[in-house]
Amino acid sequence: MTADASSPAPLGAADTARAVASGGTTARAVLRDTLARLAAAEGLGAATVVLADRAEAEATALDEAFARSGPVGPLHGVPVAIKEEVDVAGCVTTFGGRGNTTPRAEDSALVRRLREAGAVVVARTAMPEFGAWPFTESAATGVTRNPWADDRTPGGSSGGTAALLAAGVVPAAIGGDGGGSIRIPSACCGLFGLKPQRGRVSTAPEPHLWWALGTAGPLARSVEDAALVYDAIRGGEPTDRFTAGPVGSFVEAARREPGRLRVGWSVRPVTKGVRPDPVHVQAVEDTARLLAELGHDVREVDPRYPDPTLAFVPQFFAGIRTEADAVEHYGRLERRTRATYRLGAWVRPGVLEKALAATETVSAKANRVFDDVDVLLTPTIAPRPPRLGQLDGAGPVRAALRSMPMIAYAALWNVAGNPAAAVPAGVGPDGLPTSVQLVGPTDGEEVLLSLSAQLERARPWPLTAPGWPRP
Repeated sequence: MTADASSPAPLGAADTARAVASGGTTARAVLRDTLARLAAAEGLGAATVVLADRAEAEATALDEAFARSGPVGPLHGVPVAIKEEVDVAGCVTTFGGRGNTTPRAEDSALVRRLREAGAVVVARTAMPEFGAWPFTESAATGVTRNPWADDRTPGGSSGGTAALLAAGVVPAAIGGDGGGSIRIPSACCGLFGLKPQRGRVSTAPEPHLWWALGTAGPLARSVEDAALVYDAIRGGEPTDRFTAGPVGSFVEAARREPGRLRVGWSVRPVTKGVRPDPVHVQAVEDTARLLAELGHDVREVDPRYPDPTLAFVPQFFAGIRTEADAVEHYGRLERRTRATYRLGAWVRPGVLEKALAATETVSAKANRVFDDVDVLLTPTIAPRPPRLGQLDGAGPVRAALRSMPMIAYAALWNVAGNPAAAVPAGVGPDGLPTSVQLVGPTDGEEVLLSLSAQLERARPWPLTAPGWPRP
């Protein structure tokens, strides 16, 4: 499936940067096209703020700089959308709710690096309040729709980011992942989404994002796009609580062959009682066969997953309570959020420290699988993309139960800290995209990028949802 011929898919981040750098177009021309696409996609509920005037000024300045001395950086002229949990100077960091009203004075480290690379910040993207759930629905901004089917969720919590990319609206967009929130919406929307190693991308000005669980990064329509953005934003700051190990160029990794790898596959979920949809089981088995045909040593394995509950749950509550404590207007938070805040009152400092210690234990046990394989292949999510309204009338307990199948394969790797990628695997009988997850060893982003790019070449995926972008 591809977009309608009357509405050709827009260029991704890498191709946009190349087009501007070659003089084939300008930052202002690219921006005008992006703004038109944002207007056409308003019904998705994906963009919460469009920064048209500011972006026009930034694009004009970039064109003037280009005329003087060439491209400012590797993302020169590339419009980028930013999730509502990441600080953008002059914008309120809403976390998907109404608790804050004062604009931030400075960019986060991530946004600063994007601008230094030549990117143009054009919009903010929707998320559930504090990113607590894998469904992008909130009292503040309503529901965000999946471009593949407007009665389905794009997943979450980076659902607004995913919807804009899947609709071909922006070349690049930033999300975050504290329990699968890059990979889950990527799976629902047919995108490539790499959660990087813990500490790979700075969380500054905050010392952490949901303690050891969270990280930020791009969702993308191609592996090359994701690699290009990561090379621009990765790296730590002195205030970061967590740091990652050394790695090489992600762009170079995406361009080289992975070599012969030991790939273990499993459809067993980490969360007991969850059953993967047969469509996702088939996607894993088909991908395993394809990898074997590509020359890899592929075999079914038992990952011997540890139980991450004692590490994940306290940090989930502590993350929400930390962010809720920092908002300006606690009383404006959603009822469900305030109930979740109260339920987490037991996570006192001593409990949190034990959870952080448990994180190290879980990580060591989870990484045992990499004694025998180089990459682990699993489903990304257990169910097909659910219908909208998953959070309607749901308190925190019901919301958590509905969320469990969505995070059943993803959340463990937030606890362990390993890089993990959602890779498009085709289209199911229901007309919605399928996805598989590739998990790498600690600091193993390069092998995931190389292998994902090989799969992308062997089994190309749709660049946008059918019928998008709309004229």
